[in-house]
Amino acid sequence: MPESGYKRKLVAILSADGVGYSRLMREDEEATVQDLAAHRVLMHDIINQFSGRVIDSPGDNLLAEFASVVDAVNGAVEIQKEIKRVNAEFPDDRRMEFRIGVNLGDVIHEGGRIYGDGVNIAARLEGLAAAGGISISGTVYEHVKNKLALSYRYLGKQRVKNIPEPLQVYQILLESKTAGMVTLEKITGPRRRYRVVAAMTVLVIGVAAVFIWVSTRTPVFDAERESIPKGPLPASERASIAVLPFKNLSGDPEQEYFSDGITNDIITALSKFRELLVIASNTMFTYKGEAVNIALIGRELGVTYVLEGSVQRVASRIRINAQLIDSATGFHLWSEQYNRDVKDIFAVQDEIVHTIVGKFAVEIDSAERQRALQKQTESLMAYDYMLRGMEYLSRRTRSENSQARQMFEKAIDLDPDFASAYVGLGETYQIEVAFGWTEFPIQVLQRAKDLAFKALSLDKSNAAAYSLLGLLYTYEEQYDLAINKLNRAIELNPNDASSLSFRGQVLLWSGRTDDAIHSLETAYRFDPNMLHGNFMFLGIGYYLKGRHDKAIRVLEDGVSRKRDWVGNHIILTAAYAQSDRLADAERQAKEVLRLDPFFEIKNYGTVFRNRADRDKIVQGLRKAGLK
Repeated sequence: MPESGYKRKLVAILSADGVGYSRLMREDEEATVQDLAAHRVLMHDIINQFSGRVIDSPGDNLLAEFASVVDAVNGAVEIQKEIKRVNAEFPDDRRMEFRIGVNLGDVIHEGGRIYGDGVNIAARLEGLAAAGGISISGTVYEHVKNKLALSYRYLGKQRVKNIPEPLQVYQILLESKTAGMVTLEKITGPRRRYRVVAAMTVLVIGVAAVFIWVSTRTPVFDAERESIPKGPLPASERASIAVLPFKNLSGDPEQEYFSDGITNDIITALSKFRELLVIASNTMFTYKGEAVNIALIGRELGVTYVLEGSVQRVASRIRINAQLIDSATGFHLWSEQYNRDVKDIFAVQDEIVHTIVGKFAVEIDSAERQRALQKQTESLMAYDYMLRGMEYLSRRTRSENSQARQMFEKAIDLDPDFASAYVGLGETYQIEVAFGWTEFPIQVLQRAKDLAFKALSLDKSNAAAYSLLGLLYTYEEQYDLAINKLNRAIELNPNDASSLSFRGQVLLWSGRTDDAIHSLETAYRFDPNMLHGNFMFLGIGYYLKGRHDKAIRVLEDGVSRKRDWVGNHIILTAAYAQSDRLADAERQAKEVLRLDPFFEIKNYGTVFRNRADRDKIVQGLRKAGLK
């Protein structure tokens, strides 16, 4: 029987909720209240403009209904566009963003309010949206897919609280310029691993970035006008140095994290000097535990100087030996032994960096010097937890990612102002999504973003925080914002191979192929042992410019390093085909299908902003016989 006194109606429901509202209130209550009021007026006006009605707006929440589902979606899109425009005038850590969910469902009207599963589902959809994003139900998608010039990402069936059946969920791609396209975010079962790689979705690129990015670590802009920041001097004109992993002489393998951490810190500090060329730790740690020939290292890496050393930690005392060597002559330019209390470790690191820089005939900007020698924390124990966390993080397993998170949290408990610990903690959440260890990727990525902003609120010069934000914005396909953050990371740390590499990838997806190649080639100079995924991106860049022979050389190198990774095989197939090496192309095509039996061209390359770039690759794949 129908409920007496109640009126049922089929309506489109819009649910919006503020992101990071509690943090903003803690930091500046009065300003946050004013900002919220302004955003509320903006949203009310747009909802009225699209013939909607605001039902309720308590705190940072808002609930509205529309007679038309098309009006509801158009209103949601306009709200996010206007909020983005307004936010461009604010610093990153003061921007108020909203998530929006839109559902079409049956509701009960009572006294000006609405109730029912239709409302509850809209609220759950809002919880699945990214900050500044919109999630819609499958029902909404079916009504608007042929009516609105929008693109979507299918998030699959999602189980949500208090709703018995899983929901079909789509995310609206606000930055996409290709109307009608639907990309896949989640594929279940054994096909998932390979198809996600083959589609080059942002998720896999996050994994590739993590592989590189385990040892170190503004407003929206017009990507066509903004150029890549001027870099340092050409490599040939700069003093170049490779820092070998410091040996652990403590007699305790459990202290490896400490000697590795000191090595990483010295590399990171030296990397901040624009006039130096510093080889990335990713490459340097391939020499760990090896008997090394300094002259050979100099030739292999193209560096003039090599720093080597050792660490011995016993109780509260520490001994560090360091030697700076001319790689061509073997001459020791400088050597020193430090016997100190462990609590003086920061001072010792500063002395080593200061001395090395002083040995080079270069002029160092005072701001760079101050940045490089800036203390991360006054707490030795917090620093120790930080190093342990980075060690666990580098192992890339689910259990050790959890242990890394515990270490970073302990570091923060001891020093709540330790910016780098917040970045490390944020990385654990990013990795959780990249490796598919969570059923709630959107919420987990937002947690990572909040931690990156927290780090920047404590240290505006933290390059790692900007780099993490660049990665997180890429998950949302906000490429211009991602490039902006990565540019800032590189300004602060000009030798950061991981940020240079990742910026190259995002530039590639944005259609800025020449800039992408330059950034990727620079990353390769700093990190000759870069991961197999980066060979694919550099190969794509060369391929798109018609430099097929160069693409083939790079991709063959990548394949030789990891033969079972399908990404390099896919682009190599296309490059062979476009070079009329059809027998090689057909052989590679068979290898692609061996590694990924479910490979389909229609799922490949959906992250490219420029459809013509994807079409060039597809043309080569079809020529090789792939479908």
